[in-house]
Amino acid sequence: RNLFFVAGGCVVLAWILLDTERVTGLLSGVWSLIAPFVAGAAIAFVFNVPMRAIEQQLEGVRKEGLRRGMSIILTIAALALIIVFVVELLVPQIKLTVDSLRQTIPAFVERTAAKLMVLMDENPEVKAWVKDALNLETLESIDWTGILQKSLKVVGDSVSTLMGGAFNVIGNVTSGIVNAVIGIVFAIYALGRKEILASQGRRILYSVLS
Repeated sequence: RNLFFVAGGCVVLAWILLDTERVTGLLSGVWSLIAPFVAGAAIAFVFNVPMRAIEQQLEGVRKEGLRRGMSIILTIAALALIIVFVVELLVPQIKLTVDSLRQTIPAFVERTAAKLMVLMDENPEVKAWVKDALNLETLESIDWTGILQKSLKVVGDSVSTLMGGAFNVIGNVTSGIVNAVIGIVFAIYALGRKEILASQGRRILYSVLS
């Protein structure tokens, strides 16, 4: 038996080393399947602490299933209120920061442009270098039409790239929402049957380990 395990381990190790890309893809696929349940287990582990305290305060409720259900609902409601409270504190500050940047950036751009013009007037060698680099006789002879056309082309390419990225983001967000829903449902299930799941886990460990 030990020889069989050693030989099997060597075969698996050789496969991992020789076909790393396929192994990585396989592990990624497996992880994408179990990730919602891992997240649900982590959520249940965190929720269990306040839920246990709430459940102790509901000792007057005699029916155990009802007491457990009420404690789960109250725990989720309390954590949702905390999240809403934090968001209510952060959103106004973020809005103020965005409004401040919106008012400051145009003036900053104008000041920067004016300083660049002054810098070029005060440094003839810089102005000459810009002329040579752009093949211009004077700075006033810049081909604004060509620049605009190139800019529009760049913007069009950027929009196409952004649209493709937007579809990827939408797909990732949808997948994230589905995984979050699965994780929360599994967390609620784990919280409701934590004693049974713990007993089954112990039985598995006792049957596998000596």
